[in-house]
Amino acid sequence: MTGKELPIPSAAPPVARPAPAGGPKRARIGEALVHEGVLSPEQLQKALAQQKATGRMLGELLVEQGVISGSTLVQVLAKTIGVKGCQLRHGLIDPSLLKLIGAEEAERLLALPMFKVHGTLTVAMTEPLALPKIDRLRALTGCKVRTVLALEANVREFIKKYAAGDGNLDAFLTSLTEEDVSVVERESVDEGPVADIDKMIAGSPIINLVNVTLLTAVRDKASDIHIEPEKKGTRIRYRIDGVLRDLMKPPAGMHAAIVSRIKVIGKMDIAEKRLPQEGRVHIIAEGREIDLRVSSMPTLLGEKLVLRILDKENLRVKLEDLGFRTEAMVAFKRMLEQPHGLVLVTGPTGSGKTTTLYSALDLVRSPELNIVTIEDPVEYQLDLINQTHVHDAVGLTFARALRSILRQDPDVIMVGEIRDEETARVAVQAALTGHLVLATLHTNDAPGAVARLLDMGIEPYLLSSAINGVVAQRLARSICPGCATKYYPSEQELADAGLNDRTGRAFRKGSGCQQCHDSGFQGRFGVYEVMEVTPEIRRMIHKAAPSHELRDQFRKQGGRTLREEGVQLALDGRSSLDEILRVTHNEDATADPAAAPAREVA
Repeated sequence: MTGKELPIPSAAPPVARPAPAGGPKRARIGEALVHEGVLSPEQLQKALAQQKATGRMLGELLVEQGVISGSTLVQVLAKTIGVKGCQLRHGLIDPSLLKLIGAEEAERLLALPMFKVHGTLTVAMTEPLALPKIDRLRALTGCKVRTVLALEANVREFIKKYAAGDGNLDAFLTSLTEEDVSVVERESVDEGPVADIDKMIAGSPIINLVNVTLLTAVRDKASDIHIEPEKKGTRIRYRIDGVLRDLMKPPAGMHAAIVSRIKVIGKMDIAEKRLPQEGRVHIIAEGREIDLRVSSMPTLLGEKLVLRILDKENLRVKLEDLGFRTEAMVAFKRMLEQPHGLVLVTGPTGSGKTTTLYSALDLVRSPELNIVTIEDPVEYQLDLINQTHVHDAVGLTFARALRSILRQDPDVIMVGEIRDEETARVAVQAALTGHLVLATLHTNDAPGAVARLLDMGIEPYLLSSAINGVVAQRLARSICPGCATKYYPSEQELADAGLNDRTGRAFRKGSGCQQCHDSGFQGRFGVYEVMEVTPEIRRMIHKAAPSHELRDQFRKQGGRTLREEGVQLALDGRSSLDEILRVTHNEDATADPAAAPAREVA
């Protein structure tokens, strides 16, 4: 699509589209670039003179000379004809989809299938408005076809790379350049600056495949990478906004080599395949330092690896950035302003509890306070905070580390997780002896944290004196701003949300676009249930009141449950109603029949 100075689109049928504001109705390539401000009139005249002398394509000349980038060119072209534009790159395309149309047909149509979601095939084309070509793609694939614009050279390059299939995978990976893979291994995860070691061995297909996987996951803001053995090969998936998506499927015979490579850089034992192992990798990707936590697990078909991506750029430690409503934020800050006591953050694995604790530490840290943490493991390093991690192999458990911390003259203590009675008892004793203790706990909601500690054997009179409050949380996906639209929930969804009187009200959701991988969501935010321990709740804890009675009292004093907080956020347009129903549960469904009536939602 880097054609000569011709009207756009050149081969597509006429389509009635509004002209760009202030621009010509059917702009030429050069005029469009000038109109968008990426090219000056003088540069255009010079490029046109060179084009006339050489017969080269105008866009090709400009990119080759470095006047504009290929991605800039494709975006301007796409905007001019009113479609989405895409610069193809490794990891964005599923190579296995090329067989749906075949390499010859792909060359003829200049079309490359990129990914398929729920029966809709996204295809990169040089002529994304050419209806005959789109109809041919529909007939070949049996899918709905969604087209995006890509440059001809870009499309041909990737058709050629993927056309040979599995047999040419080594050649494809070996051909990757430093521009494709800019991940550099680091020696260790020691504190302070560390020196780069030699770049990874050039030309190894396995090393390049691992690098592409890591780099793509970092670029797409994934939180985890799953490398799983299958009967006929390997499946690599990554988790974006809490949902797993397929990344690539290397062919059979590569799984053991992939696992060995990751074990080597993770300082793990490559000979031990019968026992689970853990390792850590420090890399530079996209120009920034990133930690990877590696976990291996033997399965029937081979070892499975999960890599947790710890990117400091994604860590939001300011409490105001986490999504607390004003009332919940004020209540949480009151808990943290107490000179001593126990503050718990609860929720399932992956719900953002550690981030909330780091944000709380960021709020209270100062040169006047001695803040010490015990974590498993330390995920992010923070200034003015003394952080240590448990080491079960040498007997350094949470309880033992916590006892040692109490002899270090601490003011604030953060316990990564209360797992057993011993840790719980030491944490409660620390809270009773003048320390502010922050900790996480695995429970479904805030009142359930009290029952969990009582079940661990903590006496009610001790817990009632120690506890300041509990925060329960979940992570919900945010609506993608690029494809947000209105929709009307079903009557069942409204009933589940306690909104029977809102029939006919429009809610927001994402329809799916390239920007959000056709999911309709981009990014996540927290849903928080903040239960501050008032004198009445403290008396109830002293009497070991059950969870549903604590919840009733919590709601009577103005608190909102997780479901109620989430529904309010859906009404505010932060997320879709079905997403809120997915991540929260209906507390009243399991509560005592005499529980408090449903709260009114604004």
